[in-house]
Formats: sequence, C-alpha cells, structure tokens
Amino acid sequence: MSDELPYRDLTPDLILDAVETCGWRCDGRQFALNSYENRVYQVGVEDGTALIAKFYRPQRWSNEAILEEHGFAIELAAREIPVVAPLATADGATLHEHRGFRFALFPKRPGRAPELENPDTLRWLGRFLGRTHAVGALRPFRHRPALDLVSFGEEPARFVIEHDFVPVDLETAYQTITHDALQRVAQCYQRAGAARNIRLHGDCHAGNILWTGGGPHFVDLDDCRSGPAMQDLWMLLSGDRAAMNLQLGHVVAGYREFHDFNRGELALIEALRTLRMIHYAGWLARRWHDPAFPASFPWFNTQRYWQDQILALREQCAAMDEPPLELPD
Repeated sequence: MSDELPYRDLTPDLILDAVETCGWRCDGRQFALNSYENRVYQVGVEDGTALIAKFYRPQRWSNEAILEEHGFAIELAAREIPVVAPLATADGATLHEHRGFRFALFPKRPGRAPELENPDTLRWLGRFLGRTHAVGALRPFRHRPALDLVSFGEEPARFVIEHDFVPVDLETAYQTITHDALQRVAQCYQRAGAARNIRLHGDCHAGNILWTGGGPHFVDLDDCRSGPAMQDLWMLLSGDRAAMNLQLGHVVAGYREFHDFNRGELALIEALRTLRMIHYAGWLARRWHDPAFPASFPWFNTQRYWQDQILALREQCAAMDEPPLELPD
C-alpha cells in the first residue's frame, strides 16, 4: 500500500467484501460520503437498510488509538448520550481489517445541520456537550493525543515552511506572523490558568452534528482527543463580539445544567481558533500527495491562499489582544 496513494487498492468490490466479513450481506448499493482524512461509504444491506463503512487512513492512528475512539463513543452511547457508536460483531470486535485496510461499521443516522442562530438549539447543544464532558472528565485518554501548542501550532507551521508550501516572497511574513500568533496563544493559556484537559469530541463543528425532531446527535469522533472543554464549544460561535457573547451565554446556560464551566477558559476561544487555522494549513500540506486533496482544495497552496492566511493570522493576533468574551453572573 503506497503512502503516496493510500487508497489506490480500495475498490468497490473490496469495500463490499470487507463489510460481508463482518456478517452482513450487501445488496450491491454503495456510494462515497464526503470525507477526506478517511474514506467513508454508505453500503446497502439485504434487509433494505444501510451501513456506514469507515476505512481508516493507513498509518495515521494506532489500533489502540482507534479502539479508544470506539470505546469513548460506546461509553457515551451507554449513558444515553446520542453519539453514533461503532457496531460490534458477534465476538464484540469494532475494529476490523480486510486486505490491509482497517475499518469500522456504523449505523446510518439521518439528520440535518443544526440551526445555530436559534437560542433553543444552542442551549440544547450546551446540555449535550455538558453531558459529554461530564463523561469525558471521568478518565483520561491513554493512546490519543492532546491538543497543544506544539502539535497544533509549532509543528504544522514548521512543516509548511520546510516543505516549500509557502511562496518564497511570503516566507518571512508567514514565519513572523505564526511566531507572533503562537506567542499570544501561549499568553492566552497563561491567562486561562488551570484549564483541565478532558476527553473531547475534538472537532465539534456543525457538520459533525446532525439534528432530528428528537434533537442532536454527534458523528465522527475520529479527531477525539484530550484538551480544554472550550475546544468543543467555541466552534458553535460566529459573528462579531456581541453576537458571540449572546451565543456563548445560551450554550453555557445549557452546559451548566450537567457540568461545571471554567470561566478561565474564555481566554482560550481565540487561541483555539488560531491553532485550528495553523493546524488546518499543515493538515492540507501533509495530505497534498493524496490525489483527493488537490482535486477538492484547489485554492490551497496558491499565492492568494498564503496572503489570506497571513492576513487572517494578523487579525487573530489582534483578537487575542482583546479581553475575552464575557458571561453574565
């Protein structure tokens, strides 16, 4: 299996064969879902329903780290927190291997994007995250990484420079602004004080929340990791400072019904946003050899992209210099 073409051998027949090794009979229906880090397919089975088959990117996670992801999802689901957990075979296995590919199967769950402009929706999501974090705080991850300044900031910034992704005429500007931004991130962490790392969803944006008449459910814990609780909250906020203050108030009101909220972590909102921006650029650069990435992200690695990235990081530096958002007493 080539690192340059990690999914070259993942054919439609292999996908169906893999699912059938787990005891399901496929009816031949399958189509690819929107996923880049892994490959995810909806596969029809003979009873007329469908499964979601997720094939993990080779060499990204260890088996132990993947099983820890599965265990967290199963733990949440067992406490009636609506997370889509992997299906187990008769012997209890949730991680499978077929012809060199590791994969897991999940039930198909319908839903739509949440209406984040609705205060009731924000409070509901706050309650949901409060319950999730109450479980996440019970014990640590042992095999999954933590969200920190090095892995989400310093390493991806260094990677894009060392591998010549940043145009020569913008190199100095990019290095300078990432240095300044990461200094401010460190200062935000100092202002936050004792921010406890707990088990998180880790990538809690609207695309990973599906809404039905019964409320929300989370999908895709592939990026679950340890970190401050704010990492799962800040991506629900958007707009100007006044709008984010209102949104945050609704989220935290629901959150506090099930878990304590550390006000000190308000200082981390813009710091975590900054780390995500730097990490995202590094992620695209690390995956650029995968043919799916240039085809899906044609705007990346252009002169305009890096100019915009430098400008956005300057704006983030200004945002991190401002006082954090406020909550009513």
